[in-house]
Amino acid sequence: MSLPDRNSPEGLDEAAAAAKPRRGRRAAVRELKRELILEAARAVFEAEGLDGASLRAIAARAGYTPAALYFHFESKEAIYAEVLQASMARLGRSMARRVARARTQEDRLRAAALGFYAFYEKNPRDLDLGFYLFRGGMKPRGLGPERDRALNEALAALLEPIATAAEALGATRAEAERLMVECFAHAAGLLLLAHTGRIRMFGASADRLMADYVEEKIAMLTGRPAAR
Repeated sequence: MSLPDRNSPEGLDEAAAAAKPRRGRRAAVRELKRELILEAARAVFEAEGLDGASLRAIAARAGYTPAALYFHFESKEAIYAEVLQASMARLGRSMARRVARARTQEDRLRAAALGFYAFYEKNPRDLDLGFYLFRGGMKPRGLGPERDRALNEALAALLEPIATAAEALGATRAEAERLMVECFAHAAGLLLLAHTGRIRMFGASADRLMADYVEEKIAMLTGRPAAR
């Protein structure tokens, strides 16, 4: 029996079939390396912040040379953006589980707003990642216009269930978007006070203040007294 000519259609098909497993293995290895780099990067960013972290430190923790990182990421900022995107994906899954259990639009608004707050209350290091804009003080220095825009759009999408529920309760789109921003700002402020311990000077509970705030907003939308 003669072997098929490698240049014939049959030979090309066999070569392509044989190459598929190799390509699959190479893709799996690349993905594993990316995961190891991102895991190492998160640990370095948590310890050193964006400015203090270096590609050399990330590479050493991941077990690679700094040059090897450039096969997967173009810069430290690119790595940080992916670490933050992964963090926001976990936030999204956590919020989605809460919203899915809600039975009414009021419950959906509560689930979304309090779910956002609760995730960062339980995961302060993820909150640190989210505050990357203010590294080096109150003058924002982002990750580059395109990355900042993509991350901002992802954050807005995560907060959208708040606006959607508000609209369903009778708010206009403009009012719903404003409520979404206000909930985000209120949560961010309380989380900052809670995680720095500053809330204790007021003898207050950040959890309680956030819950009360959301109930007040729901009361305004429904015309009923706030439940506390």
